[in-house]
Amino acid sequence: MTPSRQPSEQTDSTPTHATTPARVAFVGSGPGDPGLMTLRGRDLLAAADVVVLDRIARDDVVLEHTRPDVEIIDAGHGEQGQELTHAVRAKLVVKAAKSVAPGGLVVRLMDGDPATFNGLVEEVRACRKAGITYDVVPGVSALTAGPTYAGVPLTSKSTGAVHVVGVDRSGIDWSAYAADTDTLVLLGGTDGIRTALAALLAAGRPADSLVALSAHGTTVRQSSVATSLGEADAVFAGKEPLEVSLAVVSPNVALRDEFSWFESKPLFGWKVLVPRTQAQAGSMVERLAGYGATADVVPTISVEPPRTPQQMEKAVKGLVTGRYEWIGFTSVNAVRAVRERFEEFGLDARAFAGLKVAAVGGVTAAALREWGINPDLVPAGEQSAAGLLESWPEFDEMLDPINRVLLPRADIATETLVAGLRDMGWEVDDVTAYRTVRAAPPAASIRDAIKGGDYDAVLFTSSSTVRNLVGIAGKPHAATVVACIGPATAKTAQEHGLRVDVLAPEASALSLVDALAGHGVGLAVSAAEAGQPVQRPSDKRPASRRRAR
Repeated sequence: MTPSRQPSEQTDSTPTHATTPARVAFVGSGPGDPGLMTLRGRDLLAAADVVVLDRIARDDVVLEHTRPDVEIIDAGHGEQGQELTHAVRAKLVVKAAKSVAPGGLVVRLMDGDPATFNGLVEEVRACRKAGITYDVVPGVSALTAGPTYAGVPLTSKSTGAVHVVGVDRSGIDWSAYAADTDTLVLLGGTDGIRTALAALLAAGRPADSLVALSAHGTTVRQSSVATSLGEADAVFAGKEPLEVSLAVVSPNVALRDEFSWFESKPLFGWKVLVPRTQAQAGSMVERLAGYGATADVVPTISVEPPRTPQQMEKAVKGLVTGRYEWIGFTSVNAVRAVRERFEEFGLDARAFAGLKVAAVGGVTAAALREWGINPDLVPAGEQSAAGLLESWPEFDEMLDPINRVLLPRADIATETLVAGLRDMGWEVDDVTAYRTVRAAPPAASIRDAIKGGDYDAVLFTSSSTVRNLVGIAGKPHAATVVACIGPATAKTAQEHGLRVDVLAPEASALSLVDALAGHGVGLAVSAAEAGQPVQRPSDKRPASRRRAR
């Protein structure tokens, strides 16, 4: 007799309702320089539902790579400002993983490398105990990046070994590191490193052992000092003590003058004002960072649609029906405005078939190529309306079947190009594609910094940026280096009482940044020839006008 099956038993045909559990990714954020974060780490941040931050707030990394709706949890400090223990951080990570939906992702963003002085072991154990799966993404550690950015190689023919010590623990036998042929890397807080160096000296490391002290490592705020073990305490006790987070005791510190690549960048530590919209300033900010500078972007104009759209609608219809021989783009904003209008009508780049396209310069041409349009004409010389006019061919009745040109431009555009084209025999439809409106004044702190000389340089990319910046924020301080993208912009700056120090060799934003870097190199060379230390322009203000950075 076959036994009957009980209703509670599960057969092979009974479906199971399994859910994918949330997981945690322990990601190294690097030592400070956002560019040192791994590609894998960035991908995980982009997919994260929750990000649990480490002791150092990495807003730059988080905001750049995460979704707008990501939840951010501070695991660095409690409500009273106290530093949280590894055990408390572990509980926060587990709680976050249990709070997200099935299949969700929690990124535990840790300073430097997760497995180096970060409490990774405690947090992994907590995840395992809670049944939470996890990944570990290594990161660039401060113990290697810090010395490298300070210009001190960890190993050379003069060094036999490398030791790394976290100074926050007790019971360290400092006599084990007394040999002056070894490199010793100390990580921790300022007080801990100061105490450790004194203990190392007392344990027998020679007083003339070379030491490099570094603060804010791998960032443009980095400041490094080379000294000796015997003199190190005097550096900590100086009038402007460093907030040291790393010390390297090594014969290789002697190589610092030769290998100091980071702090010798042309614009290292410069604070640069970029009067441009955030959308336009990205490449400039990135290039400035490559030269060692930080940038504050202050929009001086707001780009808005034309008050009456009928003119643009008529122009787009004429473009599609073959009314024009040429269309000329004099800015990225013009490209964007026409593209947006095309998309509203359900059109794409194919509508430009048979039409000749001109771009005022390389940046505008790049915006067109991004849209799938390769311009027929880009001036080889001056990249401006005048340069475009100089390159534009005259109307020829035999070669040109149509004599009409479309110029979609700003409402405040100059008439130079329109008048010149008409003189060459072309009929021109000068159409307002967008309006430029003066932006609201920046915050009071920014206005004070501009007028007080806190900025080392200001980059003007058009005459309107000069007029609008002065109008909404005031004139830059006389100590601030003024850099202009071209002669017309420089003339406007001079008309507003500004001294123009730098003129870009070609009318592009990146060329302007490169020209400023060249100016920085010139200042450094002049200082070296005069036997003086290199100073930032803001350092040359009267002492009473300087502000703490």
